[in-house]
Amino acid sequence: MREIGLQKGGTAGPAPIRVLVVDDSHVIRGLLTRSLDSDPAIKVVASASNGKAAIDEVTKTEIDVVVLDIEMPVMDGMTALPQLLAARPGIQVIMASTLTLKGASISMKALSRGAADYVPKPSSTGEVHSAEDFKRELISKVKSWGAVARRRRGSAARPGTDAPIVPAARRFPAGPIKLREVPTLFRPDCIAIGSSTGGPQALFKVFQMIGKVTHLPIFVTQHMPATFTTILAEHLGQASGMGAAEAKDGEVVAPGRIYVAPGDFHMTVHAEGIRRVLRLDKEPPENFCRPAVDPMLRSLAKAYNGKVLAVILTGMGVDGMKGGRELAAAGGVIAAQDEATSVVWGMPGAVASGGLCSAVLPLSDIGPYVRKAISRMAA
Repeated sequence: MREIGLQKGGTAGPAPIRVLVVDDSHVIRGLLTRSLDSDPAIKVVASASNGKAAIDEVTKTEIDVVVLDIEMPVMDGMTALPQLLAARPGIQVIMASTLTLKGASISMKALSRGAADYVPKPSSTGEVHSAEDFKRELISKVKSWGAVARRRRGSAARPGTDAPIVPAARRFPAGPIKLREVPTLFRPDCIAIGSSTGGPQALFKVFQMIGKVTHLPIFVTQHMPATFTTILAEHLGQASGMGAAEAKDGEVVAPGRIYVAPGDFHMTVHAEGIRRVLRLDKEPPENFCRPAVDPMLRSLAKAYNGKVLAVILTGMGVDGMKGGRELAAAGGVIAAQDEATSVVWGMPGAVASGGLCSAVLPLSDIGPYVRKAISRMAA
């Protein structure tokens, strides 16, 4: 099956991101196509009903991003994934999966095998029509990863170059970033990490480099739906060797554990005597997100009297900036992923450009930076 759309023409500026939609449901393919084509920066140039047809398509059509269903006849998404990546190097694959534990688990596995990202798949036509949040997420991820695909293709075309992986449009002005001094006697009592687009892969790498931390709790807010955060916690535990799980309301914080904000809940921490206690709530979304990083950072600044080391990884938007401002004012230390290694330099760019950071680092340096900070406690 092959369904080719016409390219857009007659418009100035960069060519639209070229997308292949792969799903065995004709209705869902149509709905995804209309959602994506509503943005002038995107053009669905082809669609396919199974993985084999998708592989055939990418060999003859220039594609930047593939939105790939998981369960399909003839060839499923997981089988097709490595072949798609091999057929057109630099192509970015976004897995589309249902909001189930099985779907989330497969999506996390796909990320470890080269997929760029995931998007929760609508289960019905009505769900797509009524969910502006889904449409916003789908479009933003396709645009972000489409920019990555073109950067990587440009770098590959120029042997010996290493083009930065950044979105086509910057949100923040160029120029030197003012860094804050780390207080000489700063000793963190906890670690906090916030991330969004491109975050799962970045989190896995950071936790692999941090390794097992036995004397501090680590709090993570990743913009993710329910069920996906359950699987994310499992993978972070495997990467670090630490105990990891979604946070539970009323749970007493213990050292040496990773607490992940559950999808659709803000996670905050509160001091109750000598204990710190986790709280989950459904207060309104902040920065269009729930969970959001800002409420987590605000609560940690108070609960730990500023003795917090926060890390802001790749992500769209400015979530983490307001909470980071309160944390920095309380004496906390913030590190941000740099622009060159971020998929989207939105969240880290906001705290960096806002003068809130003590370090702006490539992803490979963040783990060692955290290790150095927490090792001061044992010195």
